[in-house]
Amino acid sequence: MRQVEVSRTIVFDAPHRARSFFEALIADNLDLGRPENVEIIFGRRVRCDTPGTFRTAIDRPVIDPDDKGVVVNIFYKHSRVKQYLKQGRAMRIETVINCPRDLRCNARLPNLAELQDKARAINRRTLEAERAGQGTVLASPAFERIAHPTADADGRRTPALRFGDPRVTALAGALAATLTAATGITNKSLRALMTGLLHAPHTPGQMTYDLRRLRLAGLIRRIERTNTYVLTTDGIKFAVFYTKLHNRLLRPLMAADQAQAPAQLRQALDVISQHVDDYISRARLGKAA
Repeated sequence: MRQVEVSRTIVFDAPHRARSFFEALIADNLDLGRPENVEIIFGRRVRCDTPGTFRTAIDRPVIDPDDKGVVVNIFYKHSRVKQYLKQGRAMRIETVINCPRDLRCNARLPNLAELQDKARAINRRTLEAERAGQGTVLASPAFERIAHPTADADGRRTPALRFGDPRVTALAGALAATLTAATGITNKSLRALMTGLLHAPHTPGQMTYDLRRLRLAGLIRRIERTNTYVLTTDGIKFAVFYTKLHNRLLRPLMAADQAQAPAQLRQALDVISQHVDDYISRARLGKAA
């Protein structure tokens, strides 16, 4: 076997929905070709001496140019995952294996079924990673359960994970990075990420408390007979939603009055600030010392 291609096609009920979804998917997943992401997608460890260029490439299609779209390629050694919009209303994902040994599979024909199973698993993991980024709106009950203290039937209290808390923001960012780790979540691995994001030491005791909060909130679950955790569906949404909201909305808005922000935005903020000052003056409230 010199080349094996396994594909899956997802058809949308309306072309405009397919286009909008695919455009958002490209914008949010340009980093899927990074080594730490390739590890989880292909299920293979990427080390510093692993041959190949690990990257995401966006190209114009060579086949079916009438689609007038783009092709997203994720590379691993001699193989790749290819995604594109087919006939304007179907998203197609194809795993192309040019060397079966990339996936630790022999190249003779009797091994075709095994190779196809591995390629289908790659397609599934890629779609799962992308779906986590596209479906990150927390339903109201889930958000309230995470953002406010709760207690279960046995009276065990689950501390809140309030949005905006620097420690919770760092925890969400660390979990978002851990989504790409094939080894799961441990106290040690998560603590190292937290220390880097907080720019301050994060002790084992603090990390144990954070893991307990996540577990009681239903955001992680422990793998039996291990000290390793994996994210639940709500955990994935929590990590991506909190991180996206902070990095893409709050951080740019907090820097909107700086010189690098667009002039129109700075002018609008000046107008708002002036109106707030006028209200304070009419209310005869003194300025804070």
